[in-house]
Formats: sequence, structure tokens, C-alpha cells
Amino acid sequence: MTAPRTYPVRVEATLDEPLSRGLWLVKWLLAVPHYFVLAFLWLAYLFVTAAAFFAILVTGRYPRPLFDFTSGVLRWSWRVHYYSYAALGTDRYPPFTLADVPDYPARLEIDYPERLSRGLVLVKWWLLAIPHFVIAGVFVGGGSWLTFRSGGDGGFNWAAGGLVGVLVLVAAVVLLFTGRYPRPVFDFVLGMDRWVLRVAAYVSLMTDEYPPFRLDMGGTETGGEPPHPVPRPAGSSSWTAGRIAAVVSGAVLVLGSMGLLTGGGTLLWADRTQRDDGGYLTASTTVSASGYAVTTDAARVPGRPGLLAAIGDVRIRATATDGHPVFVGIGRSADVDGFLASTEYTTLGSVAGDRSGDRVHPGGAPAVLPGGAGVWTVKASGTGTQSVVWPASEGQWTAVVMNADGSRGISVRAEAGATAPALGWIALGLLVSGIVALAGGAVLIGVAAHRATRHPGSPQTPEASTVDA
Repeated sequence: MTAPRTYPVRVEATLDEPLSRGLWLVKWLLAVPHYFVLAFLWLAYLFVTAAAFFAILVTGRYPRPLFDFTSGVLRWSWRVHYYSYAALGTDRYPPFTLADVPDYPARLEIDYPERLSRGLVLVKWWLLAIPHFVIAGVFVGGGSWLTFRSGGDGGFNWAAGGLVGVLVLVAAVVLLFTGRYPRPVFDFVLGMDRWVLRVAAYVSLMTDEYPPFRLDMGGTETGGEPPHPVPRPAGSSSWTAGRIAAVVSGAVLVLGSMGLLTGGGTLLWADRTQRDDGGYLTASTTVSASGYAVTTDAARVPGRPGLLAAIGDVRIRATATDGHPVFVGIGRSADVDGFLASTEYTTLGSVAGDRSGDRVHPGGAPAVLPGGAGVWTVKASGTGTQSVVWPASEGQWTAVVMNADGSRGISVRAEAGATAPALGWIALGLLVSGIVALAGGAVLIGVAAHRATRHPGSPQTPEASTVDA
């Protein structure tokens, strides 16, 4: 009797028992290195699929190098999702490769099509696939994995919702308390995962054969029995506590490196492109207040020479928008507080446009005009734009803007800036630290994963086991 013909997208998996009761609680963290790499791979996947679209439209062929890349990204994603929350079917850490790994418990193979329809390529990836999008949306939560949303997030939302996520959570709870993964749940989840992957390959233009409306449950494709690893005996788990700790530490380093690299890159960009003609990095806002003065929050400047040099000179500018002469001054916070103790004034919550954090202090008119108060380290007053420059020094400091005549009602365009001469070096330090942290995290993860895959109890294929017997 002839075996039934299989779909050209073959999804295979083995429930890799025994499974850890609690490892699934941290797999989201352990998989972070894969998510990071896959984010870039899926971004490339979009461009590669677009190039394949035009190649098929013109030649009727999917260029083989592009096909190998897209099938490799799908294969890599399937291994990661099988390890994590699309199945939780293995505790064996996924390899970092686009290639097929014959002894890994999750495999994906897609037959290369010698010819593809030029006409179908125009409609199969959206119009013809709509019924499957609806079903896949029920399975994986909105079909986000199939619609390739901008940002290249790949399949990271695969099990974020939908029936797969619910059933995998049920299986995880059962595993936590019993140490066993319920086989009926596994078979049903694999059927849904298989459906999703078939549709993914179809809308990625990798086959013209329409995905069947069929839930082929279980880890083995109907009509085929390719080699798969047999379950490892109890106690032969390659993921020791030390290796898991190394991977977790590496993932934390990788995550931290992203912040360092992003911060360093942002500071370097600001240092190179955002300075004005005077070399100041500035922020500006428009301020209107009903009282007699507008102040900044007290800023504490430590006396460390390196920090003072990093701040450099601070400049405050103010231009009245109502024609009043304007006063600008910077003084020690205690002295300024004494001067304004009985005065109605507003403290800015932010130098940006958001005024929701501003605080109004009740009081009356100032006892003396601002220019006559002896509390200022630097000051300026007059019509038009007034500016003060203050070399940063140790202490607590407050900047104040008032009408020069001490009248009520402030309406100014204010600007604060600093030269920050060390910003470029700070940016370079953050970038170097980020690179070191990224390299350290990658080494920790790579060494742990390499040692875990070289355990003595590597699984054998059924065929090999038969021969040995």
C-alpha cells in the first residue's frame, strides 16, 4: 500500500522527556539571545522574501540561496519556539544555526520547488491565505507571526495568545506538579504549530501547494517517519545548574549591553550633531506663570573634579514673550529659597514642554527687586534675550527667571544648556562597555550551550538504535 503523500513543508518533533519541572519558568530569559539574533534575521527575511517575489514574478523560480536562507530562518524559529512557549517540548537548548540539526528534537524541512507560478505569487501571500490567517489567529493569537508586522519581531508573539499559548500553559502547570507532559496536549499543540508553519511557508512564497485544512496532530508527519532522537534516559540532562546559571548571566549581560550601546550611541549622536554654534547642548520650553518668578528644581552638583569637568559651563537664556524686561539669575538654593520665601512662584517640573509637573508656591510680591537681591552667583537683566553663563561648581543651585521690574505674570521662552565637553568620551566609554558586556554574555552563553550539546548521552536515531541492537 502506497504511503499518503506528505505536504512539502514537513514539521517533526519528539517530546524530549524527561523534562525539567521548573525550567520553563525561566525559558523566556534563556531564549533572549535567540530572540536578539532572530530579530535581525527576520528583518533580513522581509527583504529576502521581497527579492524572491520579484525573482519568481520574472523567472518563475525562487533563487536557491534565498530559499535556503528563508527556510533556515523558519527552521531556527521553530526550534526556539519548540524549546520555549509554542510547545515546551524539550529542555535542550536550541543551536545557533540556520542548518538542519538531525539530532535536535524539533525539525523543519521544506522541499525546494523547481518552478513556481508567476500568477500565484501576486495573490497567494495575502488574498488566498486569508482563510488560514483567520484559523492561525485562533491558534497563535491574532496571526501576528504570519502577518510579518513591521519591526522584524519574527515569531516572538507566536505563543503570546491564542489556543497554543493556553494549552502550553496548561501543560506547563501539569509538568510542574507531576513531572510529566500530557501527551494529548502535546499532540494537539504540535498539530496547530504544524498548521502555522505550513501557512508561513506558503505566504513566504516557498510553495504553490495550498496548505491543507487538516490538523495533523502528533510529532510525526502523516506518511513519513524520518529519523528522530529517542528520549534520553533520566539523569542524562546536559543542562546542569552551572550551565543554566551561565546562560542566565550571559543573557543579563547581553540585555545590559543593549542599554549601554543604545545610550552610548545616543550620546555620541548628540555630541556630534546637536550642539549649537556656541558648543552647547540645549533644551528649551515656553513658560507662562501667574506668579512673580519661575525656578528650576534645586540641582545638587557633587564636588568631584571629573564630574565638574564633564558638565562644563551651564548657560540659561530667557526671552520675554510679552515685552517685559526679563531677569535671569543662578544662585545657591538656600539663598534663593530665602529670597523667595514669601513670594508666589512656580517651580518647573521639566524643561521640556510637559507642564503637568510644575509646582506653585503661594505667597505675595517679592520684598526687593530681583536685581537688588544679593543672592546671585551670575545674573543678567534687560529687554530682549538675557543670558547667563555659570561654570559648574560644587553645591546646590537654582536658576530663576523673573520680570526685571518684579511685576506679576511671567511669560518667557527659556533655554538651558551645557557644554558637556566630556560627552564624547562618556559615549565612547559606554560603547566600549557595551561591546565588552555583549562579548562576555555571548561567550558565557556560547560556552554553556557548546558544553551542553557535547554531553556523553547524545540521543541516537531509531535507525541507529536498531542497527546497534
